Amino acid sequence: MTADTKQMIMDAARAMVQARGYNGLSFRELAKEVGVKSASVHYHFSTKGDLGAALARRYADEAIEIFDGFLEASQDVRACMRMYTDVFRSALSNNNRMCLCGIMAAEHDDLPAEVRAEVDRFTDVNIRWLVKLLSRGKKAATAAIEQRALAIFAAVGGAQLVARGRGDIAVYDEAIEAYRAAGLLP
Repeated sequence: MTADTKQMIMDAARAMVQARGYNGLSFRELAKEVGVKSASVHYHFSTKGDLGAALARRYADEAIEIFDGFLEASQDVRACMRMYTDVFRSALSNNNRMCLCGIMAAEHDDLPAEVRAEVDRFTDVNIRWLVKLLSRGKKAATAAIEQRALAIFAAVGGAQLVARGRGDIAVYDEAIEAYRAAGLLP
């Protein structure tokens, strides 16, 4: 088993979870998709929880890199916010998929503790980044900024969920624009 096989398993598992949720993740189907035996999947991830946690950890780590890149790319808060909301939009534009951790968060009670911890970390990563963005040009983050960051994260995730349920990315776009018009998003 190579690192490439592990990467292929993770990539296929990510697509599967984004399309069907954590409960829709099947080692047998994953093995078939990757073209290996089920034992090969178990070789890299002894349990479904191990795989789920690895997926959410990698997703959060990628988010940190992407979001920090937005802050480096532009000093404009509005431009960074557009790049941020575009990340969630891109999942929808990819076969009507959801944010990996967003869809897993909806299954919170069914998740093993190690997966829940990584999904919670993703939420924290988003909120911390939004606080950093909203605090630009200010001396310090305030409780109001932290509350707004949480509201933005929840609103963007909600817009993605409603758009996915309708099978219409325009619903996402309309919701994001409504948040801007209402002053929630810069």
